[in-house]
Amino acid sequence: MNIRVYYEDTDVGGVVYHSNYLNFCERARSQLFFDAGRSPILEGGHFVAKHIEADYLKSAKFGDLLEVKTALKSIKNASFTLLQSVYRDEEKLFVMEIQLVHLTHEGNIALIPEEERTFLLSLS
Repeated sequence: MNIRVYYEDTDVGGVVYHSNYLNFCERARSQLFFDAGRSPILEGGHFVAKHIEADYLKSAKFGDLLEVKTALKSIKNASFTLLQSVYRDEEKLFVMEIQLVHLTHEGNIALIPEEERTFLLSLS
């Protein structure tokens, strides 16, 4: 997914705020579902972030066109881990691993439905 860096994403020096990389990756995760004609909010539940490890390699700046790449790293019964990287052209700026857990709408951990599992496996 491509994302343009706008003024609201940056500090007074035109450098992207650290927390916005997480927002960019969140948008890219949602877009994966939308591009497949799906919703990230499922009939019986949804996915929530459980653990994030992030590495800030270089700064993005105002006006940059960024690409967020997402790949499935692993999947378990009720959770999965994605590797997401943010690039400016061929230059990697940010990388993170995020573990997401499937919860029911009542907040209980639940098995990932088979249809969603199949979709997630297509991301590897």
